[in-house]
Amino acid sequence: MKDRVRERLEPFGLGWPNVVSAGRMLLVPVVCLLIAQADGGGSWAAFAVFAIAALSDGVDGYLARRHRMKTDTGAWLDPLSDKLLVSAPAIALSILDRFPWWATVVLVGREVLVTFLRWRLDRRGVTMPASRTAKLKTVSQLVALGFAMAPLPVAWEPATLGATIVAVALTVYSGAEYLLTTRHQVSAE
Repeated sequence: MKDRVRERLEPFGLGWPNVVSAGRMLLVPVVCLLIAQADGGGSWAAFAVFAIAALSDGVDGYLARRHRMKTDTGAWLDPLSDKLLVSAPAIALSILDRFPWWATVVLVGREVLVTFLRWRLDRRGVTMPASRTAKLKTVSQLVALGFAMAPLPVAWEPATLGATIVAVALTVYSGAEYLLTTRHQVSAE
Protein backbone atom coordinates (compact mmCIF):
# COMPACT_ATOMS: atom_id res chain seq x y z
CA MET A 1 0.00 0.00 0.00
CA LYS A 2 2.80 2.38 0.91
CA ASP A 3 4.45 1.75 -2.48
CA ARG A 4 1.18 2.61 -4.26
CA VAL A 5 0.98 5.93 -2.43
CA ARG A 6 4.63 6.67 -3.19
CA GLU A 7 4.02 5.78 -6.87
CA ARG A 8 1.17 8.31 -7.09
CA LEU A 9 3.40 10.98 -5.57
CA GLU A 10 6.32 10.31 -7.89
CA PRO A 11 5.16 10.43 -11.51
CA PHE A 12 7.93 9.88 -14.07
CA GLY A 13 10.25 9.19 -11.13
CA LEU A 14 10.42 12.94 -10.44
CA GLY A 15 7.76 13.64 -7.84
CA TRP A 16 4.83 16.02 -8.31
CA PRO A 17 6.70 19.09 -7.01
CA ASN A 18 9.36 18.64 -9.72
CA VAL A 19 6.74 17.95 -12.39
CA VAL A 20 5.02 21.22 -11.43
CA SER A 21 8.35 23.10 -11.60
CA ALA A 22 9.12 21.58 -15.00
CA GLY A 23 5.63 22.55 -16.18
CA ARG A 24 6.28 26.12 -15.05
CA MET A 25 9.43 26.17 -17.17
CA LEU A 26 7.45 24.92 -20.18
CA LEU A 27 4.99 27.79 -19.78
CA VAL A 28 7.72 30.46 -20.03
CA PRO A 29 8.07 30.32 -23.86
CA VAL A 30 4.27 30.35 -24.18
CA VAL A 31 4.12 33.53 -22.09
CA CYS A 32 6.86 35.15 -24.19
CA LEU A 33 5.16 34.22 -27.47
CA LEU A 34 1.89 35.70 -26.22
CA ILE A 35 3.69 38.86 -25.07
CA ALA A 36 5.19 39.19 -28.55
CA GLN A 37 1.69 39.33 -30.05
CA ALA A 38 1.37 42.66 -28.23
CA ASP A 39 -2.34 43.12 -28.84
CA GLY A 40 -5.01 43.29 -26.13
CA GLY A 41 -6.05 39.65 -26.46
CA GLY A 42 -2.47 38.39 -26.56
CA SER A 43 -1.60 40.49 -23.53
CA TRP A 44 -4.49 39.13 -21.48
CA ALA A 45 -3.67 35.58 -22.59
CA ALA A 46 -0.02 36.14 -21.64
CA PHE A 47 -1.14 37.48 -18.27
CA ALA A 48 -3.42 34.46 -17.68
CA VAL A 49 -0.71 31.91 -18.52
CA PHE A 50 1.82 33.92 -16.47
CA ALA A 51 -0.57 33.98 -13.49
CA ILE A 52 -1.05 30.20 -13.69
CA ALA A 53 2.72 29.70 -13.85
CA ALA A 54 3.25 32.09 -10.92
CA LEU A 55 0.65 30.33 -8.79
CA SER A 56 2.26 26.98 -9.57
CA ASP A 57 5.30 28.13 -7.57
CA GLY A 58 3.22 27.90 -4.42
CA VAL A 59 1.79 24.55 -5.47
CA ASP A 60 5.15 22.83 -5.87
CA GLY A 61 6.35 24.20 -2.55
CA TYR A 62 3.17 23.02 -0.83
CA LEU A 63 3.46 19.54 -2.34
CA ALA A 64 7.12 19.24 -1.39
CA ARG A 65 6.42 20.23 2.23
CA ARG A 66 3.16 18.28 2.54
CA HIS A 67 4.62 15.00 1.29
CA ARG A 68 8.17 15.59 2.54
CA MET A 69 9.49 15.33 -1.00
CA LYS A 70 12.49 17.63 -0.91
CA THR A 71 14.99 16.40 -3.50
CA ASP A 72 18.29 17.51 -4.96
CA THR A 73 16.53 17.88 -8.32
CA GLY A 74 13.88 20.10 -6.76
CA ALA A 75 16.54 22.18 -5.00
CA TRP A 76 17.82 23.45 -8.36
CA LEU A 77 14.73 22.98 -10.58
CA ASP A 78 12.35 25.16 -8.53
CA PRO A 79 14.65 28.21 -8.32
CA LEU A 80 15.64 27.82 -11.97
CA SER A 81 12.01 27.78 -13.07
CA ASP A 82 11.35 30.89 -10.96
CA LYS A 83 14.32 32.70 -12.49
CA LEU A 84 13.19 31.83 -16.02
CA LEU A 85 9.62 32.89 -15.24
CA VAL A 86 10.91 36.32 -14.18
CA SER A 87 13.81 36.88 -16.57
CA ALA A 88 12.36 35.86 -19.93
CA PRO A 89 9.10 37.86 -19.66
CA ALA A 90 11.00 40.87 -18.27
CA ILE A 91 13.28 40.84 -21.33
CA ALA A 92 10.34 40.32 -23.72
CA LEU A 93 8.37 43.15 -22.12
CA SER A 94 11.41 45.47 -22.18
CA ILE A 95 11.99 44.78 -25.87
CA LEU A 96 8.42 45.96 -26.47
CA ASP A 97 8.93 49.03 -24.19
CA ARG A 98 6.32 47.76 -21.73
CA PHE A 99 8.76 47.26 -18.83
CA PRO A 100 11.74 49.52 -18.06
CA TRP A 101 15.13 48.22 -19.11
CA TRP A 102 16.73 49.50 -15.90
CA ALA A 103 14.44 47.17 -13.94
CA THR A 104 15.12 44.23 -16.27
CA VAL A 105 18.88 44.69 -15.93
CA VAL A 106 18.60 44.65 -12.12
CA LEU A 107 16.22 41.66 -12.02
CA VAL A 108 18.16 39.53 -14.49
CA GLY A 109 21.57 40.64 -13.18
CA ARG A 110 20.69 39.62 -9.63
CA GLU A 111 19.42 36.24 -10.80
CA VAL A 112 22.62 35.57 -12.74
CA LEU A 113 24.82 36.58 -9.78
CA VAL A 114 22.90 34.55 -7.20
CA THR A 115 22.73 31.53 -9.52
CA PHE A 116 26.49 31.70 -9.98
CA LEU A 117 26.98 31.99 -6.21
CA ARG A 118 24.71 29.00 -5.58
CA TRP A 119 26.57 26.98 -8.21
CA ARG A 120 29.94 27.81 -6.63
CA LEU A 121 28.70 26.96 -3.14
CA ASP A 122 27.06 23.76 -4.35
CA ARG A 123 30.40 22.61 -5.78
CA ARG A 124 31.82 22.97 -2.25
CA GLY A 125 28.91 21.09 -0.70
CA VAL A 126 27.32 24.19 0.79
CA THR A 127 23.59 24.77 0.41
CA MET A 128 21.97 28.18 0.40
CA PRO A 129 18.22 27.97 0.87
CA ALA A 130 16.05 30.89 -0.18
CA SER A 131 15.62 33.57 2.45
CA ARG A 132 12.27 35.12 3.35
CA THR A 133 13.39 38.29 1.60
CA ALA A 134 14.15 36.31 -1.56
CA LYS A 135 10.69 34.74 -1.49
CA LEU A 136 9.11 38.17 -1.04
CA LYS A 137 11.33 39.44 -3.87
CA THR A 138 9.99 36.77 -6.20
CA VAL A 139 6.39 37.65 -5.36
CA SER A 140 7.06 41.36 -5.91
CA GLN A 141 8.74 40.63 -9.26
CA LEU A 142 5.80 38.52 -10.39
CA VAL A 143 3.35 41.26 -9.38
CA ALA A 144 5.34 43.98 -11.20
CA LEU A 145 5.63 41.87 -14.34
CA GLY A 146 1.96 40.96 -14.18
CA PHE A 147 1.02 44.65 -14.02
CA ALA A 148 3.32 45.40 -16.97
CA MET A 149 1.96 42.44 -18.95
CA ALA A 150 -1.75 43.12 -18.52
CA PRO A 151 -3.17 45.79 -20.84
CA LEU A 152 -4.33 47.99 -17.98
CA PRO A 153 -5.71 51.52 -18.44
CA VAL A 154 -3.29 54.46 -18.22
CA ALA A 155 -4.61 55.21 -14.73
CA TRP A 156 -2.77 52.08 -13.54
CA GLU A 157 0.67 53.36 -14.61
CA PRO A 158 1.55 54.75 -11.13
CA ALA A 159 0.67 51.38 -9.55
CA THR A 160 2.75 49.55 -12.16
CA LEU A 161 5.70 51.88 -11.57
CA GLY A 162 5.32 51.51 -7.79
CA ALA A 163 5.25 47.72 -8.05
CA THR A 164 8.34 47.84 -10.27
CA ILE A 165 10.24 50.05 -7.81
CA VAL A 166 9.34 47.74 -4.91
CA ALA A 167 10.45 44.71 -6.94
CA VAL A 168 13.76 46.34 -7.86
CA ALA A 169 14.41 47.42 -4.26
CA LEU A 170 13.71 43.91 -2.92
CA THR A 171 15.81 42.43 -5.74
CA VAL A 172 18.80 44.57 -4.79
CA TYR A 173 18.31 43.96 -1.06
CA SER A 174 17.96 40.19 -1.38
CA GLY A 175 20.95 40.04 -3.74
CA ALA A 176 23.04 41.95 -1.22
CA GLU A 177 21.76 39.64 1.51
CA TYR A 178 23.12 36.64 -0.41
CA LEU A 179 26.37 38.23 -1.52
CA LEU A 180 27.35 40.20 1.58
CA THR A 181 26.25 38.00 4.46
CA THR A 182 27.59 34.72 5.72
CA ARG A 183 24.21 32.99 6.08
CA HIS A 184 25.21 30.46 3.40
CA GLN A 185 28.15 29.40 5.57
CA VAL A 186 25.76 28.44 8.36
CA SER A 187 23.99 25.89 6.15
CA ALA A 188 27.17 23.99 5.23
CA GLU A 189 26.74 20.30 5.85
